[in-house]
Amino acid sequence: MTVPKMCVLVLDSTDPEPLARFYATLLGGTVEPAAGDHDLLLVSGPSGVVLGIRRDLGQAPPSWPRPEDSQQAHLQILVAPDAFDEAEREAVSLGARPVDAERDGTRTDRRTDLRRYTDPGGHSFVLVSTAASHAAPPLTPTRQAS
Repeated sequence: MTVPKMCVLVLDSTDPEPLARFYATLLGGTVEPAAGDHDLLLVSGPSGVVLGIRRDLGQAPPSWPRPEDSQQAHLQILVAPDAFDEAEREAVSLGARPVDAERDGTRTDRRTDLRRYTDPGGHSFVLVSTAASHAAPPLTPTRQAS
């Protein structure tokens, strides 16, 4: 059984508000601050697309190709706290390689709540406990009316 997840593409920016407005306008969507995270804005489009724009004062503008500071975006995969370890096992069993883990203090069991990986192709992504992100809608499957 697959653990329910939601994927959010997060773009880092030294000035996230104008970038979020750009994407909201481009996508015909809206911008809202993420609950509990003043450095993250969420852009939602009419089709339910969610794009995160996170404040990072050290972010370097993209220049392709450039070996240093080359990561300009990453996938942030939100996982329910009670399924976090299972989601990690699932990712690793599919070929993900753990890179790093950190704790932001939101978990009471002193375990990590953000874990970094590379996928089989070498692209970066993170698993984030929804308790740590404070930005996730409920992770429940949706049913389309027939």
